[in-house]
Amino acid sequence: MTAEPDRDPRVYFAAERTLLAWVRTGVTLVGLGFIVARFGLFLRLINGTHPDVHQHGPSALLGVSLAIGGAVVTALATVQFALFVRGLPAEALPRPRITHYLSLVLGLLASGFGVVLGWYLL
Repeated sequence: MTAEPDRDPRVYFAAERTLLAWVRTGVTLVGLGFIVARFGLFLRLINGTHPDVHQHGPSALLGVSLAIGGAVVTALATVQFALFVRGLPAEALPRPRITHYLSLVLGLLASGFGVVLGWYLL
């Protein structure tokens, strides 16, 4: 006896794992963006030139792009997860439903973190 695919709770958990993988990817992009943006500052420190904290070189531009891109990836994954879960029947959702809200909050926090860091790097 197998469960119907649309009422199987494993479908929800697979969607949640996918969301968390995208959140991990987005946070990695945000972190990589920070490293790339600050790499030019590091190189100037090593060369002994005066470091300008608010640089506007290619590494800063690429770093900000990566940070904002990571935030966008995380936000899109969170929205896609919310839309997918909305289409699932109530029997397919775990009890208590706190995991659903925790996943959404995690995705939104990670996306917000990326936006704030991108703004800081500008």
